[in-house]
Amino acid sequence: MGLWTVAITAAHGFLNLDWAKRFRPDPASAAAGNHEKFRVGFLPVTCHLTCPVTDFINKQLAGENLFEPMRFNGWPELKEAFLAGRTPATFLLAPMAIALREQGVPIKVVYLGHRDGSAVMVHKDSDIRRMQDLRGKRIAVPNRYSNQRLLIFRALNDAGMRIEDVQLIEMPPPDMPAALFAKAVDAISSGEPFMAQTELDGYGRVLWLTKDVWPNFISCVLAVHEDMIRDHREVVQELVTGIAKSGKWLDQTMDHRMDAAQFVAKNYYNQHPRLLEFVLSKPPDRVKYTNLSLRRGDFEEIEKLGQQAGILKGTARFEDYTDCSFVPDESAIPPHAWPGLKK
Repeated sequence: MGLWTVAITAAHGFLNLDWAKRFRPDPASAAAGNHEKFRVGFLPVTCHLTCPVTDFINKQLAGENLFEPMRFNGWPELKEAFLAGRTPATFLLAPMAIALREQGVPIKVVYLGHRDGSAVMVHKDSDIRRMQDLRGKRIAVPNRYSNQRLLIFRALNDAGMRIEDVQLIEMPPPDMPAALFAKAVDAISSGEPFMAQTELDGYGRVLWLTKDVWPNFISCVLAVHEDMIRDHREVVQELVTGIAKSGKWLDQTMDHRMDAAQFVAKNYYNQHPRLLEFVLSKPPDRVKYTNLSLRRGDFEEIEKLGQQAGILKGTARFEDYTDCSFVPDESAIPPHAWPGLKK
C-alpha cells in the first residue's frame, strides 16, 4: 500500500506544478545543430522499443547515433526529466502528453510509439472470464494518465458498467506481476512486457488483449519540445524518420523481432531476452510498430474518454498538441537496411 500511496502522491504533485514555468530546455543537450547528442527518454517497455532499436541499428550502420537514449524506471522521473529540459524528446503516455499541453507545456506529439501492446491479466486460478466478473474487484493500472486506465473505462462502458463498479489501484508496472501472483489485486493492466511476464511464468491468464477490444490501441507517443522543433527541426526529422524505420524493420520479419529481443534486453532493458521474445511473438500481432502516423480520430477518442474519466479538461485540441508534418506519408519511409544479428 505504501508504494501505491507514494505513486499517487507523486502524480498529484507533478500535475499541480506550474510546468510551463519550470520547463527550461538545456542548451547543451539540445544543441544538436552542433552535432552534440541530445537525450530521448524511454522506459523499458515494448511501447518504447523503437527508441533503443533506432540507437542500436544506427550504431551498426554508421558507428554512432545522433541522440542518446536515456532510460528511466518510472513515469514521474521520465516526465520530470522532460519538464526540466534534460530530455528535449521523450516517449510519454498519450493522455499525459495531452494533459501537459492543457497545462501550458510547449509539447508536441510527433509520432506514435506502437499500436496495441497491452493486455488485462487475471490470475490463472481466477473465475474471472469477462468484464462483468470484475465488478467489485481491484484492478491495477500504471498511472492516472495512462491509456490503460481509459481502456478499463472504455471496457466498462461497453459492458454497461460504471467506474464505481471496480476499484482502480495505481501501481508501477514492474510491481504488477508480484501483486497478481500474491492475489493482492484481481487484475492488472499495463504496457508489455510485464503482462506477458505473468503468462510466461505460469500464474497469469489473458482476460483480453487490447487489440481484441480496442483495435489499434495506442498507449505511448513520441513527444518533442516546441523549441527543439523550432531551432533544430532537421534533427527532430532525423529522429522521427529513424523511429519510423525501426518500426518497419521490427515488423518486416519475425527474425528481426527476435534479434531486437536479444540486443534490447541485454543492452538497454536489463531483462531476460525470453520475455521480449515472448511478447513479440505470442501472438505476432500482440504489439505492432507500423501504421504509427498520427490520426485525429485516435486522439479525439482519447480526449473524449479522458474527459469522461475526469483526467482531461478538453481545452487542448489535436492541432494544439500534435505536429504531423514529420511523417506526411508513412508509406514512403523504408525499413532500416540492416540484415540483423549474425547467427
